[in-house]
Amino acid sequence: MEIAEELAKHQKAISVAEFFEKNRQILGFDSAPRALITCVKEAVDNSLDACEDAGILPDIFVQIKKSGEYYQVIIEDNGPGIVPEEIPRVFAKLLYGSRFHTLRQSRGQQGIGISAAVLYTQLTSGKPTRVISKIAPTRPARYCELLINTAKNEPEVLKSEDVDWERPRGTRIELEMEGSYVRSRRQSVYGSLKSTAIVNPHARLTLVEPEGNMEVFERATESLPKKAYAISPHPAGIELGELIKRLRYTDKKKLRVFLKETFSSIGAISAQELCSLAGLDPDVPPADLDHEAAKKLHAAFKQIKVKSPPVDCLSPIGEELIKAGLEKEYRLDFIATTVRPVSVYSGNPFLVEVGLGYGGELEKESRIELLRFANRVPLVYQQGACAMTHAVESVSWKNYSLSQPTGSGVPVGPAVLLIHVASTNIPFTSESKDAVADVPEILVEIDLGLKEVARKLRRYLSRQSILSERREKEEIIRKILPRIAKKLSEVLGKDEPDIGPVVAKIMGNLLVFRKVEKSNGHLSVKILVENHSDLLRSFKLHEVLAVQADGVTPEARVISMADGYDYHWKLSIAPGKSAALSYSIASDGVTLTEPVIEGLDAEIVTGARVI
Repeated sequence: MEIAEELAKHQKAISVAEFFEKNRQILGFDSAPRALITCVKEAVDNSLDACEDAGILPDIFVQIKKSGEYYQVIIEDNGPGIVPEEIPRVFAKLLYGSRFHTLRQSRGQQGIGISAAVLYTQLTSGKPTRVISKIAPTRPARYCELLINTAKNEPEVLKSEDVDWERPRGTRIELEMEGSYVRSRRQSVYGSLKSTAIVNPHARLTLVEPEGNMEVFERATESLPKKAYAISPHPAGIELGELIKRLRYTDKKKLRVFLKETFSSIGAISAQELCSLAGLDPDVPPADLDHEAAKKLHAAFKQIKVKSPPVDCLSPIGEELIKAGLEKEYRLDFIATTVRPVSVYSGNPFLVEVGLGYGGELEKESRIELLRFANRVPLVYQQGACAMTHAVESVSWKNYSLSQPTGSGVPVGPAVLLIHVASTNIPFTSESKDAVADVPEILVEIDLGLKEVARKLRRYLSRQSILSERREKEEIIRKILPRIAKKLSEVLGKDEPDIGPVVAKIMGNLLVFRKVEKSNGHLSVKILVENHSDLLRSFKLHEVLAVQADGVTPEARVISMADGYDYHWKLSIAPGKSAALSYSIASDGVTLTEPVIEGLDAEIVTGARVI
């Protein structure tokens, strides 16, 4: 027998489950702490996707318990549930799912995540995964105990029965595995859920740790994110092989119909133009095109200008909710956000969102905290291998008032930087989905987003520096002028004057001066507001009174409160100009509080409290 024939006897196919059984590190199960984080992350991602698809505000419960030599992981949600016959395949068959062939933004894409967690569970503890799911209050819940037959990549159902469950609908999964629970700021179950809460402010996440400590990440909004809808592939960046495959297997009988109905942003006119550029008959059957004809059509795709892909396939967080998410989890002095326009790489639409928080309680001498997200999922590991980190490192942060000791790399300072890439197909560097690949188009968009928020930070810090100098100058003036005024009043034998107007003029401030006269049981109040700066000042002036006022001039807006009335005026005063306000109130037992200015910095106001 020939050697080749002998070798051929040993050739056999392996299932994807067998492959990952021997290469579990590829999926993120390469250490005990990381295995626990990965299991929780995959289950929470599935729950968030299911709730959002069903239009339900997510309420997700996560519990980690020590169970002998293993850890028991429980994740329970209030989602739409899973029909009984689908439960085994959803949880115990790798590469099984509904999103791989759909072009829209979603957390899960390949159908590996949660079934990989089931595979890791049975490998390390030998125990089945327990699942309960219920699809309606009027239907019973289905309980299953599952294993994966790795030789066939098929589920093995050890037990399946209807049970009573108090939830009206939802899904609960219990896994028992080897692991290690650590509590750190980023690389931990706690850190991962905290990051998830920032970019999913519509979700409530509850974590019960092994010691019994409960952490609740409350939702910051009652509004669900914009729903992402499936789209057709965009002609920009489509590969030749992909085009040939689609031409070969389409059921369309005419090329122009194929082009119009297969690709987004191509209409009847664009389809006709493509055929003309490629020198092809628009009525030819697509399957009849040979390799050369396909190459001509592919070249025509690069010549024609079509509009950008529809944006409804993506569900960005939005500037408002990025700010709300950062404010919810951090105490900050300043937040800048930006959302870049939709771009395309290899035919896949994507957009980049960036948030930058500064100051507050963040550490001043350590590297900034970098939060990376892909389709609303936190990326916890492989920070150094990620395109987002590479983009941050390439920015010259010293030009934006952040320290960069080595001249490059992640900057140092009291800042937190959030980067979110949303796409119909995130180009991860591996199946563990820990880092985004260095796709040039994505790097460019991240760079532009970073520089946009960095410019906003530079303007803020520059303004803060100016205001700080003003504060120092005013403190010096307020120390010296009272002494001068006191000496002069003693020499001249006159009352000591109010130095407020003088300080306002020297500092170029907005001066608020209130004059009160009492007559016939009433207080006549006049407020003079003078703008001594060289800029137009727009603001609100509030007078909070215990009683109602009469003769209010000009007319003010009044808000009734439990302990009085808030009279406020919207004012815009040009440089060197002034405004006068007046009113009268009964004088019996009334004490006037200091006027309040809203909308200006405290450093540029004299004579009033600033909020």
